[in-house]
Amino acid sequence: MSIILPDWPAPNPVNAAVSTRRGGLSAAVWRSLNLAYHVGDNALSVEQNWQLLGSLLRLPVAPQLLEQVHGVDVVHAQTDGIIRRADACYSDQRAVVCTVMTADCLPILICDRAGGEVAAVHAGWRGLAGGVVANTISQFKNRPDQLLAWLGPAISQPHFEVGEDVYRAFLANTPGWGSTQQVDACFLRTRPDRWQADIFSLARLALSASGITAIFGGGHCTFANPDAFYSYRRDGQTGRMASLIWIS
Repeated sequence: MSIILPDWPAPNPVNAAVSTRRGGLSAAVWRSLNLAYHVGDNALSVEQNWQLLGSLLRLPVAPQLLEQVHGVDVVHAQTDGIIRRADACYSDQRAVVCTVMTADCLPILICDRAGGEVAAVHAGWRGLAGGVVANTISQFKNRPDQLLAWLGPAISQPHFEVGEDVYRAFLANTPGWGSTQQVDACFLRTRPDRWQADIFSLARLALSASGITAIFGGGHCTFANPDAFYSYRRDGQTGRMASLIWIS
């Protein structure tokens, strides 16, 4: 099994990891470590994949799973096994696993420097433009300048073509995210009505606008690495990776 351990200066109590598609039991388009129950895969295979990942990471409890809707809502993660409708989850409790699923959208993991608070964010373009980052940071007791953020695997700019609706949605965040020029610099115009969007740079603007300056990651493209990552835009029906963070 292959996983990614974030390269960031998180304090010792904080544990974080991102799964890849390698090392599981799913077959066909979900090969092989699919962790999502809602994508048409065999539920037993998904359950076994979670058991494999949980054993490898020594997860203290079953993770908080979300019904992600490309929105901006944040929930406090629990250990009761209930799937909650939101696109981010937060915890200030030990042994509570915050989790988001992705297959091109950007997972963002956040912790405080003291190791007492963590969050996982599913940042699709709608949620990112709509304020899911700011909503998540507002849950933290510590000041934003005491937080660290790590950007997980997502679709990179050369493969993320968007229309004017997406471009305008992000421009609407100025001046809060900086100047129009700063937001515009995250888009490469390829045709009169088409752009390539840099979701990593857009997330950095959103995090910076909320007061976080310690931002890491952003080096893995899901679309360009079919052996390692699921990509909805590349493959259509496919699996999902999980990004997890918890306090030990």
